[in-house]
Amino acid sequence: MPAVVTIRGDGSLGAGFLVREDGWIATNFHVVAGMPDLKVVLSDQSEHPVLEVLAFDEARDLAIVRIHAPRRLPLLSLGNSGAVRPGDPVVAIGHPLGLADTVSNGLVSAVRVVDPELTLLQISAPIAPGSSGGPLFNEHGEVIGVAAAVSTQGQNLNFGVPADYLKRLLVRPDPVPLSTFAAETADEEEGLPAVKRAVPHHALAILRGCTEGDLLVLARTMDGAIQVGSPLYNQGDFASCYHIYAGASLDMERRLGSTCRGPKNALAEGRRKAAGLDDEAAQAWAMRDAFDGLLEVILRKVHGEAQ
Repeated sequence: MPAVVTIRGDGSLGAGFLVREDGWIATNFHVVAGMPDLKVVLSDQSEHPVLEVLAFDEARDLAIVRIHAPRRLPLLSLGNSGAVRPGDPVVAIGHPLGLADTVSNGLVSAVRVVDPELTLLQISAPIAPGSSGGPLFNEHGEVIGVAAAVSTQGQNLNFGVPADYLKRLLVRPDPVPLSTFAAETADEEEGLPAVKRAVPHHALAILRGCTEGDLLVLARTMDGAIQVGSPLYNQGDFASCYHIYAGASLDMERRLGSTCRGPKNALAEGRRKAAGLDDEAAQAWAMRDAFDGLLEVILRKVHGEAQ
C-alpha cells in the first residue's frame, strides 16, 4: 500500500504506483493528459508536484511521470503479464479520493485480444472511481496490470492494461516537462461554449455530521457522474450531461444520512442555480461547480486540514 499513490489535477483524479525508488510513477495516460498542474499524494499524505513525463503510450493508456523523491521510496515489482490466464486471482489497490486504502479482489475473467497491438485483462475485481491507474496484483504480489475502469452502455467493465507494455516504457524514457506534455495532449474541443467557473469554496464545517460512508457516497457518485457526463458534454450533448448531473445529485441526497445536511444543501443549491439558467451548457456547469466544490472540501478533510 505505501507504494500506491493518488494523482490530483484540476478536475482530474486518479491513482498510480511507484516503479522506481527515485520517484518514477506509473499511471494511466488519461489521468495526466492535458493537465499542466499535477500533484502526487504519497502514503504519508505529503504532496509532490509532477516534474516531467518520462514516457507514455496513448494507445494503451499508460504513462510514467516523475516527482522529486524526498527519500528512497517503496516500489512495486512487475510480474509477467504474458503468463496470466482466465481464472487467475487478482487484487486491485487504489486510493479513491484519498479517503482510504481500497482493496478489491476477484479473478481474471478473460484475456481480450482487442487487436494485434493491444491485449487487455478483463477482471471481476471492481475498480473504485478515482482509482484508475492503480496496480493489479497476482497472488505473488507482483504487478500484472494497470487498472482502468471503463463504462459502456450503463455497464461497468473493469480492465487492466498488461504490465508487459509498461516494461517497454521503462526501458526507453524520453522525458518532457509536464507543461510541454500538457500543452501537446490538451483536448481541443471546437464549438464548445466558453466556460466561466464558479466553484464554491466550502468551510470544513459543511461536512459536520457526515459519516465516512456519506463521504464515500458523495465521492463515488460525483466521480461516476462526471465520468459519464463529461464525454457527453464534449460531444455537444449539454442537455444529457446536465440531466445526468442533476439525477446524480438527487440520488446522493436520498442516500446521505439525515445528519449530513451541509452537502445536501450544497447539492440542492446547485440544482436551484442550474434551474434558473436558460442555457443547457451553463446548467451542466452549474451542477459541475457544485460537485467540484464538494469534492474539494472532501479532499481537504481527508488530507487533514485543521478545522
